[in-house]
Amino acid sequence: MATLLTLTCRPGCTRPSANIDQNSEGKNQMPPFGKAEFDVHINSAAEKFHENFINGSHHIANVSPDKVKTVVLHQGDWGKEGSIIIWNFVLDGKACVAKELVEAIDTERNLITFRFLEGDVLDHYKSFKATIQVTPKDNKGSVVHWTLEYEKLHPQVPDPHSMIQLAIDLSNDIDAQLTP
Repeated sequence: MATLLTLTCRPGCTRPSANIDQNSEGKNQMPPFGKAEFDVHINSAAEKFHENFINGSHHIANVSPDKVKTVVLHQGDWGKEGSIIIWNFVLDGKACVAKELVEAIDTERNLITFRFLEGDVLDHYKSFKATIQVTPKDNKGSVVHWTLEYEKLHPQVPDPHSMIQLAIDLSNDIDAQLTP
């Protein structure tokens, strides 16, 4: 069984509220496996936002310097599956590092999946994967759909609300940089 968090964030949103599945007794379930899905509505084009993640991740530190300190290619090539990227970032005021594998890239669907290999996040989670898919809206702008899949090391580990907030903040910062 898994916890499912579903969130939506409109342009300018900074703190969404979470809907957590509950068991039949009304108690929050805290199983080891979890999945958080949330949307961030942005003004920029889906292709531009997606391109920023596959080939421009190293520039995110310039766009959001209070949250991301460096993004370094450790192995492989930017924009290629199988590449390994090291992120130095701030989470809950603490300097953190994550070594991530670019597990999948689908340019037609504006999708990228990162699997965490090492780092501070894995101090609490046995596994952690982030998928970002950007879809154009009919009128203007796009929707960034984030899916975080994780396995907790033990049931007392909280759901990754700080990672959700970081993803929302990064989405908004990148959008602000891409939108004139």
